[in-house]
Amino acid sequence: MPRPGRPRVSTRQGTIIGIEVERGYPQPLEQFLGIPYALSTDGERIFSPPVPVSLVKEFDASKYGQRCPSGPRDSTPQGEDCLNLNIFRPKNRDTDKKLPVLVYLHGGAFNFGAGNTRQIPDLVAWAAEPMIGISFNYRVGAFGFLPSKFMEEQGLLNVGLKDQALLFQWVQDNIAAFGGDPDNVTIMGSSAGAHSVGHHLLHNTDTPPPFRRAILESGAATARAVYPPTNPLHEQQFHEFLQLLSIPSLPTDQILPALREKSFWAINTASGAIFEKYNPSVRWPFQPVIDGPGGMIPIAPITAWKSGAFHRVPILTGFNANEGSMFVPSNASKSQDFTDFFRMLLPSLPKNDLVILNEVYPDPLLGKDEKYKEKDSSLGAQFTRLEQAYGDFAYVAPVLQTASFAANSSSSDTKEAPPVYLYKFALPTNASFLTYHGSHSPFITHNPEASRMSPTITRISNMMHAYWTSFILTGDPNAVKGKFGDRVEWPRFSEGDGKKMLVFGEGNSEMIGGEEKGDAVKVVGDEGVSKECGFWMERTILFES
Repeated sequence: MPRPGRPRVSTRQGTIIGIEVERGYPQPLEQFLGIPYALSTDGERIFSPPVPVSLVKEFDASKYGQRCPSGPRDSTPQGEDCLNLNIFRPKNRDTDKKLPVLVYLHGGAFNFGAGNTRQIPDLVAWAAEPMIGISFNYRVGAFGFLPSKFMEEQGLLNVGLKDQALLFQWVQDNIAAFGGDPDNVTIMGSSAGAHSVGHHLLHNTDTPPPFRRAILESGAATARAVYPPTNPLHEQQFHEFLQLLSIPSLPTDQILPALREKSFWAINTASGAIFEKYNPSVRWPFQPVIDGPGGMIPIAPITAWKSGAFHRVPILTGFNANEGSMFVPSNASKSQDFTDFFRMLLPSLPKNDLVILNEVYPDPLLGKDEKYKEKDSSLGAQFTRLEQAYGDFAYVAPVLQTASFAANSSSSDTKEAPPVYLYKFALPTNASFLTYHGSHSPFITHNPEASRMSPTITRISNMMHAYWTSFILTGDPNAVKGKFGDRVEWPRFSEGDGKKMLVFGEGNSEMIGGEEKGDAVKVVGDEGVSKECGFWMERTILFES
């Protein structure tokens, strides 16, 4: 008989022993934390593809495991034995029914983050119908994404994406033992997690995917820039990384052994230093790259979309109103600051396109258009213009590309394209950064700080959580009405006149000290973003070659 408070589950790799948690939830949960899905990545396995975990007799899953090395030390121990997952399920459930499963891929610019940084337990606990939630760690920074010609020759590209793919396989093999349905899996990611979901939508499209539907929040496969591993920027950053580790120019056969002799803390420190060096220009190192036939990203993502090489599954995707505000220089004041930023960020952008870019985003200092006039005196005159342009390039345009290609994806064996649902989160949560990148997250998971504020903000959180969990449960955000009352019907996004999306929180100022309540939710078209994003969508191939 199971011991009280310690649920036990028999899996292919052994018996997993979890814990029960209430923590003020509307229903108690059972948690299974830190379960390994791959062997430790130390020694010869550093920088290498993941190896499936060995069998264990019993595993104590009462606490989170190590997170993959990235950034400074914090409350969660870091280490190379970090490829582990966490499972959350309702305690009181019908054990005869297999539950829908959510797999969450964390963000962090592919350089930071961990599986326990988003409140997936809250999302599960507040769902109107039972479901299972999973979060997990994958390698980031130099450990997971170290592109260069040398690493290409060693077959060691995109191992962080390979970690994710192995986790998906673990779920297929084991989640039924926890009461989950392996044929009813939704993958969800925010930021780099959403970029990852986008890459999996384009991966191994000649076989059925290990998921039934996908959620991409502020990200997509075409986001920012996806270069070949030999791109000059990647080569430069790789050699600077080696220099920081005091690895001189060596014969090719000695570089990898020299790297593997370094401690993971030394590698982590060098990885972080290279990131910080390039962070001000947003030319982030250690990113997924096009790794060729048989790889995780065999061809340029935009080419895959255009050729129809993607999994046709229901998609929920969207963006925030001020995606770029956290990433661009707040003191950008001169007209030249705008042009110089994009010239450095995107050296492949032709000079004439820089001229057009200045027309698409009119300079507020010329007085011709008030759209980008900066109202905050503490910020540079070019800040709003710059953050909108960068946000469109890095996040909004890629999201719209995903929505447009997927919504128009009927084929000879598919009478109708799977549904696509598009949103915009417009609730300002910070006086300077407004609706910044990632600020939507606590509303979806129904965190207490988002769900117990003013009546309007509470309603926004209630609705967003209900829409998302309904989509996870059924593939339709409208199907499960939830615990929080009626809500607006979310229309499908489709080509032509059907380009509709939901907007959350537009006009509300309560979280930044105002009294305006605005609109909790409304249905609009995409006209407000399509013109500017069209500039970027027409040029995507420039950033993937």
